[in-house]
Amino acid sequence: MSQQGPVLIVSATPKPSFAAVLDEATLFPVVTSGWSEAGRAIEQVQPAAVIAAMDRVDAATFAALARRVAARAPYLPLIAVDPAIALPETAIAFFQDKRLPDRLIARLNASLRVRSLHATVMRRLVPPAPMALSDIDPAREATALLIGRGGAYPALSVALGERTGVVGALSIEAAAKHLNNRDIDGIVLAEGFTLRVIDAFLTVLTEDVRFRNLPVVVISDDLAPSYDMPNLEIIAAEPPRIAAIALPLIRQHAFEARLSRTLRAIDAEGLIDARTGLLTRAAFDRDFATAVYQTIERGGGLSVARFAFESAHPRAQFDGARIISRLMRRTDFGAVQDDGSIVIVFAATDLRNAHAITRRLSSVMRHTRHGKRDVGAEPTVTVAALQSNDTAKSLLARLHATSQRAAS
Repeated sequence: MSQQGPVLIVSATPKPSFAAVLDEATLFPVVTSGWSEAGRAIEQVQPAAVIAAMDRVDAATFAALARRVAARAPYLPLIAVDPAIALPETAIAFFQDKRLPDRLIARLNASLRVRSLHATVMRRLVPPAPMALSDIDPAREATALLIGRGGAYPALSVALGERTGVVGALSIEAAAKHLNNRDIDGIVLAEGFTLRVIDAFLTVLTEDVRFRNLPVVVISDDLAPSYDMPNLEIIAAEPPRIAAIALPLIRQHAFEARLSRTLRAIDAEGLIDARTGLLTRAAFDRDFATAVYQTIERGGGLSVARFAFESAHPRAQFDGARIISRLMRRTDFGAVQDDGSIVIVFAATDLRNAHAITRRLSSVMRHTRHGKRDVGAEPTVTVAALQSNDTAKSLLARLHATSQRAAS
């Protein structure tokens, strides 16, 4: 990973304790600034990251710094060390632990990887197009996995659900299934489990490269943060504060996921929708016509399914698209249609097997809830199979006609 500039430390004291950790690591050039000079230092130093010591700073002063940092491109990470005040959603909280001083370096490296990815996307986008962390609204794009079965679980569900999609799990086994079946941008592990169970779960996450960089907030007084996870925080607090700590990390992960999909879309020469991971509509129409023609010419089966969501809840449609993109087979393809529904094509698949696949996809969507009113993501699903006298146009028309009859 290239170091694109120094790390700027903003502090009310000349040398905060964590600055020594960065100096000893000799991985980053470090520049220190007071609060009154922070804005000028950002313009002059052009830092790759900003770390703020949160002792003796008021909310208004920090918010002004956060706005200035958020306006920079590529993504400029802002890490707030030991915050006691409410933070803007673009600032990542970090709580020091004397037993593991290198945690800050791991957190910083994780954020700098996102910055490097953002710089790569900006460089490769043709024509250039703006893309920033502020484009990521967790309520529309991110998904948090909430695990727990204690008294704080309902309050945490509400606190998180007000700002992001939430998948609930009452057991570690259910949580593992969600992690394997869908894209998760962060985990909040609440009460209701023994320290041994929590330790085993975190150890598994640490050892799996798919989950090691996930934001994880564990509500505990007794657990030591001795895990190789850069975005792990272990803290005991009230549900609103837990949500406030988790959401900036979740948002950063959702931004990283969007950037990764954008790179895949660039590599696919614009055939993939960067927001959902499915095909663009033009690419879908072309591939669908080809698949229908080849199936009729060579024989075999081909089925299509339509997933229709309530128009009042676009987040549910987006979440469904991401689930389909993740779980569909390599031979299948799909796209979001003009009416907001999702059509997926199952190659070499008869009607019975297509129904089985759609039931599995719908089951995964059913476990997501969005917003204060606990709106579900379960779609209305219709399936149709290719017949010998079909064309791509007639098969889609029959699928939509079946959908209308099912809806009525």
